[in-house]
This record gives sequence, C-alpha cells and structure tokens, in this order.
Amino acid sequence: MIDKISVSVAEAVADIPDGATVMIGGFGNAGMPAGLIDALIEQGARELTIVNNNAGNGDTGLAALLKARRVRKIICSFPRQVDSHVFDALYRAGEIELELTPQGNLAERIRAAGAGIGGFFSPTGYGTLLAEGKETREINGRHYVLEAPIHADYALIRAHRGDRWGNLVYRKTARNFGPIMAMAAKCAIAEVAEVVELGELDPEAIVTPGIFIQRVVAHTENGVTR
Repeated sequence: MIDKISVSVAEAVADIPDGATVMIGGFGNAGMPAGLIDALIEQGARELTIVNNNAGNGDTGLAALLKARRVRKIICSFPRQVDSHVFDALYRAGEIELELTPQGNLAERIRAAGAGIGGFFSPTGYGTLLAEGKETREINGRHYVLEAPIHADYALIRAHRGDRWGNLVYRKTARNFGPIMAMAAKCAIAEVAEVVELGELDPEAIVTPGIFIQRVVAHTENGVTR
C-alpha cells in the first residue's frame, strides 16, 4: 500500500543533510511551508543552498532560517524588500552568497530541471552583469543568454489538500512555485492543510500528481488552514 504520510513535520525533514540544496515554495508568505521551515531550523542542517522567489520576510519562515545562520547561499529573484532586513544584514556582512536570477528565468530554470531540459536561451539579462560568464548567442537577430536548470536535493512546498499517494491541490496564489519545484527535486515534501481519503480530490483539480511527491505531512498554523 502506498502511504507517503509523515506523522510530523520533524519526521518529514529529519534526513536533510548539511550542504543540501533545498527549494522552498512561496511568493512572499503565500504558499510558504512555514511548518517545514521551522522543523528544518530545529533539525539543525547547515551550509544549505536555498532556492526561493525571495530572501525572506520579517523574522519568520525563510528569514528565520537565514537568521539561524543555516544558509550558505540563496538563489532567488527578489532578495531585497522593505522587511528583508535579515538577508540584508547577512549579505552586507559577507555571511551569505547570492545568485540573483530574474523571476521568469528562475521559474524556467526550475521547470527545465523537472522536465529534463539541459538548458535554454533567454533574452533576459543579456548585456548585464547577470550574463557574465555565460554563453550568449544571436538567434534571428536577437541576443540570448544560456541559462542552466536548477536541480535540488529537496523541495519543501505548501499545498491546500493532499492524499496519501501525494496528489495535491493548491489554494489560489499559494500554488506559485510548488508544482515545478516538486518536479525538480529528488525528494519533494508537501505540507498540507488537510489530508483527505483517496478519491476525495477531484482528478481535474489535482495540479501535482503523487508521482512527484515523496512525503506529505498535515500542518496548520495555530489551528488555521491556509
């Protein structure tokens, strides 16, 4: 019997080692797997490479992981905002490495990894510092930059509902990077607001099929589902 349910967020992240590359879903706080991030902080893995849309908000979630000095490098598209003070302080102190990637390129690099694509040419970033050291090519009169896929050891994502096979449905904007991150990681761990019985999810509403998910764990924040 296939059963991918973990009994706790702590169990779900227990084997993430030092130095792992970890994708974390979320667009700001929308779709951020806060329970899994908190469990990862408690678990103690260090020297992590984190792939995320941004570099954390305030002092919770991803920002708390950075504040705990667990992250060696972050790959993201939007590292600075009004409340990104944790990342800002670490970066200015030279305590964290940043790989800046335009948001469209970030999404496509993750998708390319999941789809088995070896690389792709994008016009975004050509002629800027972001293109330094990368192959460029002129195609039909337009200049492009070769971008490499981003693979991960683990992906931590948030979904609305899931079943024991790992099938997932999302809630509105919380969907964001979750589906492509699940495809690009060796081990995808889904934090869900509710685990349902097989057959309760409308097949037409399933966005991430269970073949891409290795673990599912139910988690609510203060009894509130997102």
